Amino acid sequence: MATKIQPLGDRVLVEPLKEDEVKKGGIIIPDTAKEKPTTGIVIAIGTGKLDDEGKKIPFNVKKGDKVLMPKYGGTEVKLNDKEYQLIREEDILGIVED
Repeated sequence: MATKIQPLGDRVLVEPLKEDEVKKGGIIIPDTAKEKPTTGIVIAIGTGKLDDEGKKIPFNVKKGDKVLMPKYGGTEVKLNDKEYQLIREEDILGIVED
């Protein structure tokens, strides 16, 4: 059975991109020394935030966008052996364009 998460409000579900195990020069970095990823792919967006007049504020990101996110913050969610970050859209630092 596949479980699905639908974020609420202005929250965004992001799948962090993994860093390479081996850096230039052939040095292997152990998991304990790696920094948390700062980029990820938007998997789902919430239902939207309302302004003071009750109008929905449109999202700046969409499903499939590659985004910069804070190293710490949000909520880590594990689903079907995959790790995700559930963060507020306002905490997203930017959209990465390839």
